[in-house]
Amino acid sequence: MAAGTDVISIYNCIVDSHDLRLVLLAALICTLAAATSLALLDYARRYPGRPRRLWLAVAAVAGGSGIWATHFIAMLAFSPGLPTAYDLGLTGLSLAIAVAMTGAGFWIALRPALPGAAWAGGAQVGLGVAAMHFTGMAAFEVAGRITWDLAYVAGGLAAGTALGSLALRTALRGGSVRATFGAAGLLAAGICALHFTAMRAATIVPDPGIAPSGTAMPAQALAVAVALASVSILVLAFAGLWLHVRDERRAALEGDRMRGLANAAVEGLVVCDGDRIVTVNDSFARLAGLAPAALAGTGLPAILSEEGGPAEPDADGLAAAERQLRCADGSLVPVEVIRRVIDYAGRPHAAVAVRDLRARKRAEARIAFLAHHDALTGAPNRPSFNARLVQEIALARAAGRSLAVICLDLDRFKEVNDLFGHAGGDALLREVCRAVTGALAPGQMLARLGGDEFAILAPNLDAAGAEAAAAAILLALREAEMGPAGAIAAASLGIALFPHDAEDAETLMNQADTALYRAKSDGRGCYRFFEARMGAQVRDRRLMEHDLRHAVTRGELAIVYQPQTRIDTGETVGFEALLRWIHPERGHVSPALFIPVAEETGAILAIGEWVLRETCREAASWRRPLRVAVNVSAVQIHSPAFAELVHAVLLTTGLPAERLELEITETALIRDLPRALATLRKVKALGVRIAMDDFGTGYSSLSNLRAFPFDKIKIDASFTRSVDTSEQAAAIVRTVLGLGRGLGLPVLAEGVETIAELAFLGAEACPEAQGYLFGRPSAIAAFAHLTGEPEPAAGAEPRVMAA
Repeated sequence: MAAGTDVISIYNCIVDSHDLRLVLLAALICTLAAATSLALLDYARRYPGRPRRLWLAVAAVAGGSGIWATHFIAMLAFSPGLPTAYDLGLTGLSLAIAVAMTGAGFWIALRPALPGAAWAGGAQVGLGVAAMHFTGMAAFEVAGRITWDLAYVAGGLAAGTALGSLALRTALRGGSVRATFGAAGLLAAGICALHFTAMRAATIVPDPGIAPSGTAMPAQALAVAVALASVSILVLAFAGLWLHVRDERRAALEGDRMRGLANAAVEGLVVCDGDRIVTVNDSFARLAGLAPAALAGTGLPAILSEEGGPAEPDADGLAAAERQLRCADGSLVPVEVIRRVIDYAGRPHAAVAVRDLRARKRAEARIAFLAHHDALTGAPNRPSFNARLVQEIALARAAGRSLAVICLDLDRFKEVNDLFGHAGGDALLREVCRAVTGALAPGQMLARLGGDEFAILAPNLDAAGAEAAAAAILLALREAEMGPAGAIAAASLGIALFPHDAEDAETLMNQADTALYRAKSDGRGCYRFFEARMGAQVRDRRLMEHDLRHAVTRGELAIVYQPQTRIDTGETVGFEALLRWIHPERGHVSPALFIPVAEETGAILAIGEWVLRETCREAASWRRPLRVAVNVSAVQIHSPAFAELVHAVLLTTGLPAERLELEITETALIRDLPRALATLRKVKALGVRIAMDDFGTGYSSLSNLRAFPFDKIKIDASFTRSVDTSEQAAAIVRTVLGLGRGLGLPVLAEGVETIAELAFLGAEACPEAQGYLFGRPSAIAAFAHLTGEPEPAAGAEPRVMAA
């Protein structure tokens, strides 16, 4: 009842003693000032350091000025019925107190380390309102004495501090426009409640002996000051409103930008308040199979298991760990989780990056598979085979069993690549792997060692079983559907047995490889078991291969020359360059022995280039412009850069192109006719002459003579040496000579050793000849009299004149 009486008493005070229009104006100014100062306070807390202090000062001026203007507008509305005035000094002091204590309250409210900072700051603002009010009342001069009801004073003070604390707590907790204006209403209510409760506590007793001092500020001047304060409040209010609108717009744009950036991220992003999901991006929602709205508010552990290894900091110090994501369909997706703390909506939140690991897990599984298997065929690779072989040998040794190793190599596989391309070769390897695997028994293993080399491991298999297995493999390859490439390639197999042939893995593989080499030597397309005598032959060949690769650098190769002579005049028209290998231990090695080895191993490319350079360099130094003929192997003809090599050698040595003649056998042409034809046409375009060597011993196709740009035909020595003893040989020579005349191609007969052979060739009008009759192959110094160099003192071979 007492509380109701007090409220009625305050109401009567406002209605009976105040101008209600000014009271409403005071309430409006108070609300506007409160909203402005709290908006500026919210803006100040977003900035650290000096900008925060600046915005706090502006907020203090707006709030303090509003509180001061509210008080004095209300005082102007107060009509005690007596003369009134206002002490200038105390009036100014009340303004300073309002600004200072409001600023102090705002500063306290923004101390994050202070417990209950917002409550304490609001109480400070309420005390500032009270201090300003009673200082302003002290500045109030009236013709009477003022007495105070302490109960009303205490009630006003309590209302002001309580509502001020609640106002700042509301403003700083929400941060939105609604929260700011709600807090402004609470603060305005606190200011008004304190003012009018305190005004009810004041009682004026008229006293004619008391009059306002002469220095007091009249009400009219106070009205001007209040007007100025109100204008400043309005200006600050509009500034605060503009800042709020700008910040809200900026926040909306920033929010849209952040959402766009988050949704553009490939990785899933989750923002959590503790373990509760606040928001997610589209990538995480797709990964989890749920809508973003359905994930908001869900506990993170409910969809992201904590099973996995401990989180390990990465290079930037972020903790990363592998987890399992539970999707909407119940499946588990391996993910990597990286967590860090961010500021979100003014409070610390956990930002969790979730990376889908399925692609990485598949890649890791693929890498692990490729570490032990061949990428093309899927068969185990060499390391896997070697490891399994060591293991099986240990088991066989412990159990007293035998095992077989079979090396398999495709025959003529290079021709498959040349004719059908590498895609055709790859397809053939896959089919071979499939066919061989189908012929193996359980427990047996096929591995691809590299290229067209395979190996089969057959545990617990003796000689008879190994022979049956090899026969089954060859049968499976013959019956397999391998397309056109399969018609060219066959397979050779070499077999070695443990412990009969070797007792360790490396030696066993070497013995199987030796047997494979014998199978290739015996006609290919077959299998052979290892025999002890094979080892010496293979070692000898391998040593020859090794020595041949270093023959050029060691200076073991030499070039000898054999004259080529016109039969009708006896004039030397050129030389054929012939290669010799003088080995320090083997002595003179026959070209028929080492040339095939060089071609098979590819060493012929380096050797052939050396021969070409040395021959052209030597020929360029002769005084007489004689031709020089150089033999070219099939491997050189099919080398992509052969024509460019010839061109470079001619430029380097200075030998005119028309003095160089390249001799090529038909056998070198048939492997890849289009490629050989293209190469020879390039060489011919340089001006180099091309001769068909050993005509009559190869395919002797007339279409080749028509298609290829030959400048000469060379009759093989086997026919020349038989012209005076064999009518068939003589008929062949006559036919070739007639063919040359018909095609306009000069013919040279090789192997002329007797006067009778020379006479036969002369009678048949053979243009040129070559053989021991004209000179044995020797160093070029022996033919100085033919090249135009000064003749040696002795030792020159006699010249043979025309028949």
